Amino acid sequence: MLSESLTKTKLTDPLILDLLQIIREHRSMLENLRSIEVDPNLNNIISNEIGRELYIENEFHKAKGFRKLHIEVAEFSKNLKILHSVFFPDPKFDIPIFGMDLVKMNDIVSAAIVDLSPVSKNQSLKYEKFLSEVDKSSFTSLREIPKWGEIFSNNVFFASLKNKSEKKSFCKVVDEYLSILINLSKKTKPESEEYIIKERIHYQKNYCVQQMKNEKTSMVLLKYFDEKWVNNYMKTVLFDF
Repeated sequence: MLSESLTKTKLTDPLILDLLQIIREHRSMLENLRSIEVDPNLNNIISNEIGRELYIENEFHKAKGFRKLHIEVAEFSKNLKILHSVFFPDPKFDIPIFGMDLVKMNDIVSAAIVDLSPVSKNQSLKYEKFLSEVDKSSFTSLREIPKWGEIFSNNVFFASLKNKSEKKSFCKVVDEYLSILINLSKKTKPESEEYIIKERIHYQKNYCVQQMKNEKTSMVLLKYFDEKWVNNYMKTVLFDF
């Protein structure tokens, strides 16, 4: 059984709560799910300083086929809300990286992205067809993938969400992408071929390196923490390999 702190959140934003429920439900379907022990100071990070209020909540787990299942919920200065989740596969398993981010300022969702990113040269051939069949036709403000986004699959979804209907549709897309991931993971057996494991390790390292080129993440954190803390958080919590 998971501890109460890892099944509830302080935030009450309806969209974030809906997405959290979807991610946690799919996570619960994984075999041998268990918590990862980390520095307790990184589980919940809180500041009540007026004008610099801050709340970050992290969940760290692992499971069969996955070396790290990470969910981060954050609120900055009572107006910027972020939900970030990455499921990093164990390189012995032929499983893509699940990644999802939501950025909400007050009631405006400026960024909503989800993908199953490949961790080997031809891996995406196994699941691209399934991703392409997920209905993404109801969104009006698709966004351009940034230059560092070469790590994503051909079916990465990135948009601003303009209304309640689009928010509901994004939840459905995330749910379907996770369903594809879980189905893939249940069919996958561990491999011992050193060359393919090394390739998957290389792809995961590159995924982390490219993600850290997204300066918007560090810019937000640098308003609240010094550079050393931010660099450590980026490399050990968000994108470690």
